[in-house]
Amino acid sequence: MANALPSRARVVIVGGGVIGVSVAYHLGKLGISDVVLLERKQLTSGTTWHAAGLVGQLRQSINMTQLARYTAGLYRGLEAETGQATGYRQCGSISLATTPGRMEELKRNASMAKVFGLKVDVISPSEIRSLYPLVNVDDVIGGIHIPSDGYANAVDITQALAKGARASGVQIFQETKVTEIHHDGTRVRGVSTPQGRIDADYVVLCGGMWTRDVAASIGVTVPLHACEHYYVLFKDVPGLTPDLPVLRDYDHCSYFKYDAGKLLVGAFEPHARPWGENGIAEDFSFGEIDGNFEHFEPVLMDAMRRVPALENAGIQKFFCGPESFTPDVRYHLGESAELKNCFVAAGLNSIGLQSAGGVGKVISEWIRDGHPPIDLWEVDVRRNMPFQINRKYLRERVSESLGLLYATHWPYRQYETARGVRKSALHDRLAKAGACFGEAFGWERANWYAPAGVEPKYEYSYGRQNWFVHSAREHQAVRNGVALFDQSSFGKLRLEGRDAERVMNRVSANAMSVAPGKLVYTQWLNERGGIEADLTVTRLSETAYLIVTGAETEVKDFNWLQKHIAADDHCVLTNVSSGMGVLSIMGPDSRKFLQSLTPDDLSAAAFPFASSRVIELGYALVRASRITYVGELGWELYVPTEFLQGVYDELVNAGTAFGLVHAGYHALNSLRMEKAYRHWGHDITDEDTPLEAGLGFAVKLDKAGGFVGRDALLKQKQDGLRKRLVQFQLKSPEPLVYHNEPIWQGDSIVGFIRSGMYAHTLGAAVGLGYVTAPGGGVVGNIDPNGYEIEVAGVRYPTIASLKPLYDPTNQRIKS
Repeated sequence: MANALPSRARVVIVGGGVIGVSVAYHLGKLGISDVVLLERKQLTSGTTWHAAGLVGQLRQSINMTQLARYTAGLYRGLEAETGQATGYRQCGSISLATTPGRMEELKRNASMAKVFGLKVDVISPSEIRSLYPLVNVDDVIGGIHIPSDGYANAVDITQALAKGARASGVQIFQETKVTEIHHDGTRVRGVSTPQGRIDADYVVLCGGMWTRDVAASIGVTVPLHACEHYYVLFKDVPGLTPDLPVLRDYDHCSYFKYDAGKLLVGAFEPHARPWGENGIAEDFSFGEIDGNFEHFEPVLMDAMRRVPALENAGIQKFFCGPESFTPDVRYHLGESAELKNCFVAAGLNSIGLQSAGGVGKVISEWIRDGHPPIDLWEVDVRRNMPFQINRKYLRERVSESLGLLYATHWPYRQYETARGVRKSALHDRLAKAGACFGEAFGWERANWYAPAGVEPKYEYSYGRQNWFVHSAREHQAVRNGVALFDQSSFGKLRLEGRDAERVMNRVSANAMSVAPGKLVYTQWLNERGGIEADLTVTRLSETAYLIVTGAETEVKDFNWLQKHIAADDHCVLTNVSSGMGVLSIMGPDSRKFLQSLTPDDLSAAAFPFASSRVIELGYALVRASRITYVGELGWELYVPTEFLQGVYDELVNAGTAFGLVHAGYHALNSLRMEKAYRHWGHDITDEDTPLEAGLGFAVKLDKAGGFVGRDALLKQKQDGLRKRLVQFQLKSPEPLVYHNEPIWQGDSIVGFIRSGMYAHTLGAAVGLGYVTAPGGGVVGNIDPNGYEIEVAGVRYPTIASLKPLYDPTNQRIKS
């Protein structure tokens, strides 16, 4: 180990657990050797040292599974590369299902694994018993077996990565606490320690459960909180052999792993115990928690029923230690929204070891290239809202987060803790109208409405859930009459100043030099042509624009636009999301309905599609924008928050005569899917271009001055498209698609579904997914009958189309 701190480094990594050391290792592999890792105590002394060591590969999404697969491959060869023992053993894994819902989930995951060639076998109870003779399968329906899974020793893996990092020139300093992170308000500049200051171009926060506080000290939002994590080590287990696979009994919250002649039984229980809310002791190192045996006992009793041999074994160790968890059980990775070159890799939700290789790889490549190597939005640290570092919120939410690792991942499952954080001014009125609320980014949003006599509560399944018929009624009201949506959770940004037009044209693919009162649908692109944002922009005046984006991307999109305002641009960006509520009035009767309430002319001639103006409504002046995300005639009404209740009351009172129906976000989703409208984060991401996504109509390649990403699009247009976004409708009305289902063309998998929903007007499930040409090359014509979608192991014929299957000529929205 080096004796003296350098005064400067290109990259400083804060934290010496397996994540920080993996980042150091991968930076070194990329030839970035001017790297310093600083660890407050000893390597692995936070939470890595007590990791159970599971190395699983199948996650809940395509890209997360790819990262886990890379990790497993790295660990297989790490000992041979470094000479450091890792304890890695490829023993395979088995996941059990004791309920039909869990079996459906496992089958769907096995189908997803086919997209990238991960071998996952669906197996019967008898096959499970042959692979794991100790297991009791009396209540088991089936399961899946992944032969390439395994386990490793977390401390040994970390030391091997550290050895590899040092061999590449990385310097690692232990017993060196970072006491301050320096920045100039725009970007990080270095760190200070008791041993001195290091100036740096990049700082990577890998501080595990300390990361929230370290990040908060420089104004960076990283919501995470520690929870107690339990396992028991059994000795003298009859029949225990080293060749047993890892066993996961999700429905009983437990996992089983052979551990040097003993059997380790761990838990992810549904109601966890938060830890460290009052701070973590300064001397905490290789620390354990006293724990609560009564809390763990129910899981232990279930484990003994699952593996009866434990009844005759002894307990060598009852262990409780801290692990950090995030509000949505997803990592925090990438460059922060608040400070340039400040990177985060933390909040690994107790699966740090099986994630570390992939995390180190993508963070190091992101630093090298200036952008993420793959779509990482689901774990991007910029998704977080500032309120989420609130300690009370975190304490309550992570008590649920831990158990969600092993809970059934039901479609549309809603969080039960830390609810009611952000509410529309109409929340109580919507509740009286029968709203069943879901939580999204802190917002309470009406997902569906229960009619009189029906409790607004979810009953989960992989089939048609209890709200299906109610949401269908809302869907048909939009198609045939008129409905009201509360979309107040929209992110709303205002750019104002004499250079606003120039900035908007530079960052937007569409033309922004439009007259005040015009509304423009556009994408913001990166230099590679990938879609960073998908939004609408209204020109308010010669010097002002209103940008409307999704609630999920409010922070990200603000940050993206702010970064593209040059120092000499005379304009100011302001987040005005809280200042306005949004009511969407949608359906073929929307004009007739609204016209009865305003003296302003709403005729097609006076108020054409994609126009916006202030109208009188009730006692208020509201901005009415003629735009749609449901494929029907309609207006979005932007109402100052203090007027929102009055405007809503006016609409509802008058709506009785027009059959006005309240509609929720599930109907919004089925309507937009039917019309093949794209959703950023699912159907379009920073890896997809507008040309691939069928959004070329919103791109003005000949725009004076160009725009970010134009050159990449010109090249792609010249070279041809190697993937295209297609809408699929299943020919059978029964199966439901959600996401990640494989798309087959003949005997080849050519893509996967990005998002899916039942389309009530079309009468079957629909999905959007990119297809490639079998064997690669440019994608040609799309055969409408040439594709199948695999759902839980069964392939279903589809109708495929590049144009929307509903109203392909847009006659309804322009009526």
